Amino acid sequence: MKAKKPTHVSEVKIEVVRELSELIKNKKTILIASIKNIPASQFQEIGKKLRGKAIIKVPKKNLIFRTLDSSGNEEIKKIKEQIKDSVAILFSDLDCFELASELMKNKSPTKAKIGQEAPEDIEVQAGPTDLVPGPAISEFGAVGIQIQIEKGKIHIREPKVIVKKGEKISANAAGIMNKLDIKPFSIGFVPLSAFDTQEGKLYLNIKVDKEKTLEELKTAFGRALPFAVEINYICKDTIEFLIRKAERNKIALEKLEKNEEVKIEEDKKEETQTQSENKSEGEQQ
Repeated sequence: MKAKKPTHVSEVKIEVVRELSELIKNKKTILIASIKNIPASQFQEIGKKLRGKAIIKVPKKNLIFRTLDSSGNEEIKKIKEQIKDSVAILFSDLDCFELASELMKNKSPTKAKIGQEAPEDIEVQAGPTDLVPGPAISEFGAVGIQIQIEKGKIHIREPKVIVKKGEKISANAAGIMNKLDIKPFSIGFVPLSAFDTQEGKLYLNIKVDKEKTLEELKTAFGRALPFAVEINYICKDTIEFLIRKAERNKIALEKLEKNEEVKIEEDKKEETQTQSENKSEGEQQ
């Protein structure tokens, strides 16, 4: 039986694994992000924006696996399940969600392509356009958009959803969106999972939507504030409303007391008048 020849590992690969291992030891956050379909120019632009905040590496999958396996950390090995094709691994001293937020913030809007799935309802708003009458008229009609001609330009009469969420984008819809410069998609790093080396915690399916979160917080605050005022909960956000509420209650009580006093006086007068009338009747008899 022939002895197996020792597997030769190039110096370059050894150096890559060594560098990745050092980053795992010294950085707070390890984040896996999808870089699928990102043009090279966009990748470089994102790299510039993240300079000083994160170190981006795009090693081969087997080298990432080798590095994680050699780390001796069983939790960190779970990241392997998130590593598929076209991913980058980021190392940072930022918090996991802070880094994910930075990635989401640096996404750029991009045009729709035929066959893509709409992430949300895509609506064309009513109003003027810079398009002149011609072939575009039939293109608008093909997706059900009502138009009219004003001052030699196409004017959209009313808003129209041309692609519903989850539907495939047709050639007609893509053509209209391109003409109107509608960019329903965004391109950039998509956070998949992250590991906090200090806390030893693994976070999967990281989704950071600042605008949506802020909107939800505003809605929650809008509901919580009236409730807090109603139950007389005192804090810096409610104190002004509670003072106004107390003032309104004071005025209401004063009116109530005044009305009660007036009623008592009227009752007294009525009683006095009745007694007087009864006395008069007695004297007459």
